[in-house]
Amino acid sequence: MKKTLLTAILLAAAVLMLFAGGSGEKKATAASNFEVPEVGYDGSPVTVRFYHTMGTNLSDVLNLYIEEFSKIYPNITIAAEQVGSYDDVRDQVSTEITVGSQPNIAYCYPDHVALYNLAGAVATLDSLIDSQIAVKRADGTQEILGLTDAQKADFIEGYYNEGRQFGDGLMYTMPFSKSTEVLYYNKTFFDANGLTVPTTWDEMEEVCAKIKAIDPTSIPLGYDSEANWFITMTEQLKTPYTSASGDHFLFNTEENKKFVERFSSWYDKGYLTTQQLYGAYTSGLFTSETGVKSYMSIGSSAGATHQRPAALADGSYPFQVGIASIPQADASNPKAISQGPSVCIFKKANAQEVVASWLFVKFLTTSVDFQAEFSMASGYVPVLKSVGSNEAYAAFLAKADGAKYISALSAKICLEQERSYYTSPAFNGSSTARDQVGALLSKCLTLNTSSATFKADLDKAFQTAIEECEYNN
Repeated sequence: MKKTLLTAILLAAAVLMLFAGGSGEKKATAASNFEVPEVGYDGSPVTVRFYHTMGTNLSDVLNLYIEEFSKIYPNITIAAEQVGSYDDVRDQVSTEITVGSQPNIAYCYPDHVALYNLAGAVATLDSLIDSQIAVKRADGTQEILGLTDAQKADFIEGYYNEGRQFGDGLMYTMPFSKSTEVLYYNKTFFDANGLTVPTTWDEMEEVCAKIKAIDPTSIPLGYDSEANWFITMTEQLKTPYTSASGDHFLFNTEENKKFVERFSSWYDKGYLTTQQLYGAYTSGLFTSETGVKSYMSIGSSAGATHQRPAALADGSYPFQVGIASIPQADASNPKAISQGPSVCIFKKANAQEVVASWLFVKFLTTSVDFQAEFSMASGYVPVLKSVGSNEAYAAFLAKADGAKYISALSAKICLEQERSYYTSPAFNGSSTARDQVGALLSKCLTLNTSSATFKADLDKAFQTAIEECEYNN
């Protein structure tokens, strides 16, 4: 399927070349591939098609703000369409690019954008972000087309910078709603046994050993995403992973083999499991009240309610859940992965479609009220620092606990670690690298660290992963 999509997109490049001379748009320059028309938005009727993955509850929130946007710009019609999963959006957009019928805006992940960029289909946003052109609203007031300094500064830096991870320093996406990984722990158990929540991987090893001594049948730690774990360790340790230019696949290093070997020894001791090794999300072990249990789980901040045990008949919970930042290699330079959808805007022959699309994207991503409501409905984290100024959201965060309001606790932790977020380089093949390092870690965890062939087996696993990346790129 992927090879077919790549071929289709490469064919689309010729189609998109036709758009280079479209109304108000010029050929790509070193600064941007989109030139803002002199009048900005001219008020002409425009329909903006927006592909997303939102279910009914989130679409309801979106539709309320589409109505609000329509009051400001009544000649801009937003046609929002739920397409399916993120991969469904990617596949449909990729197919439509081949005939020049792609939407105006789409939910995206960085590797999707890298795929679309093979055809030059995505409009870079720099000229729009920096535009000082005044745009007239329906009520006669004006706003500048671009972002003010205050609006730029209000974005959580790691989320905003994700839009520039494509190797050329240009902005291709805007953050829409985000998640990260957090450490869930059984607070009731920790308090009862005098355990301290680990902040580093050294401390994690010590805590796992203590838990194993208290409950020998337990698996102290569950980690849902092997890929995230590997990539996060390279970020925390500042070791190679991938590059958007030159040699893409850089993770076959002795430094990376060392942390994999360390975690393999933890697996040998029964300290941990992962989603692939367990065969399901490790939250199942964490929330279990019978059989083998875990007392810590590292998973998505957006899935907090899945890390909470089922309520008892009286509405109480078997144990309180605590949430903390994930452990670090260097506590003075914390790193946590940035995930969740961004939005990209596609090139069109009519430059007014691009400008209108930008106005809508700007409206949603800089609106504290929208970000607050969407976060409360979705469990994702707002992309703005100032979201606490929304009274409803402030009240939501004030209720944060390890039981009924666990989603609020998760959001609170995520907002408190705003300087920790990172993203990996995005290029065609970055998703393959992600898949391969996830499979690599899963495989290596099960290697016998005391075996005479362990080092050779580790070397072979790393080399095979590199070869698979290169073959599939």
